[in-house]
Parts: sequence; structure tokens; C-alpha cells
Amino acid sequence: MQKNVLYYAFILMMAGSLQLKAQYSKQDTTYRKYFIGSTLFMIANVIPDNNPPEMVYLNLGYRITGRDVISLEFKTWKYAWPIGIPYGKSFEAEGEGFPGYIREHGVSLNYQRFLWNGLFAQVDVMPAFQTFVNDNGKKIDKGFQIFNTYSIGYHIKLFKDRLFFQPSIAMTHRPYQSTMPDSFKQVDDRWPRVFFWQPGLHFGVNF
Repeated sequence: MQKNVLYYAFILMMAGSLQLKAQYSKQDTTYRKYFIGSTLFMIANVIPDNNPPEMVYLNLGYRITGRDVISLEFKTWKYAWPIGIPYGKSFEAEGEGFPGYIREHGVSLNYQRFLWNGLFAQVDVMPAFQTFVNDNGKKIDKGFQIFNTYSIGYHIKLFKDRLFFQPSIAMTHRPYQSTMPDSFKQVDDRWPRVFFWQPGLHFGVNF
């Protein structure tokens, strides 16, 4: 599933790069300060696959200035492989997955800073509650983790700033993970808690 989405993500990022616009002016007081958004990765929910993420993602944001943005993201999804598996032969490979899946619900607090033109850096900190489900579909335990994302991306204004698109690339990091069921922990411990080159495809509506 993720490989298909990554392919579409690359195409969209290349297409979006042809329409780059300038950032919000630091002195501009007429820009739209509020926005609501999501991610194009939700299309993975409908791609025929044996590992749909069942993702729901909602972003609510406020532009403090032309350069500084804060937002809250409400997220839920499930995954059947450790998040730390790098791209390569082990990525979503048979035999590398959990004996079931993890369902997560989280709310992240995000800070975004424009650096130059539309280029931005962003930090997301997300506490997430986990439910561990075995191969028989039975909930066997609950957990908690802190999941951080550090991104670099580009903000593209569309339709006179009514819409925007933000392709990005990120490093994700889990600084804290509560105790997992042993069958899940044995799989997760084989991989790092850091993942590089995670693509992002955020979009939104300004108002």
C-alpha cells in the first residue's frame, strides 16, 4: 500500500513544483489567517490492497504572522509493520510485520516557520493512544507513544490563496513508547525508532 501511495506522491510533488508561489509577507495583514486541511495520503484508504490504513486526518490551523503558523492535527490510522522499517526489501515485506496491527488515535501540536519564499520547516509533537489487535481481530492490549515529525516543505498557493498544497519530506521519531505486548515488541525491537524521508502531501482551505 505505502509503495503505491509513494509513487502517486512523487508524481503530485513534481506537478506541484511547477506552480510555486511566494510565501505570505511578514508585513501583510490581509492574508487569510485560518485554515482547515488534511492529507492526500487518505487516498490509500481506497487503493485495493491488503493493508489499508483506514486513516482519518484533520488539520486546524492559525497563521500568527506571515511567517509563523500553529495548528492542531487530529489523526487515526492503523499499521501492521513497525514504523521504523526503512525503504527497501524489508519495507512491508512478508514476515516482517506484527502478529496483527496497531490502531492509533492522536492529536499533534505543530509549529511551522517560513524560511524563504514558500520554503518552510515544521515540528509536530503528537501523543498517541494505541490499541493492539491480534491476527484474529481481538484487542489484546493498549499503549501510548510520543511521535514527533520534523519536516521541510514548500507552500504552494492556489486559486488566489483560497487553497494551498504543501509537499514535504520528513524525519519521524518516537522518543517514548510504552510497553508493548511481547509478540509485538519482539518485532518492533528489530528496527529503530527513527524513520527518514517520510513524504508529506498536505492540502487545505484558507478562510
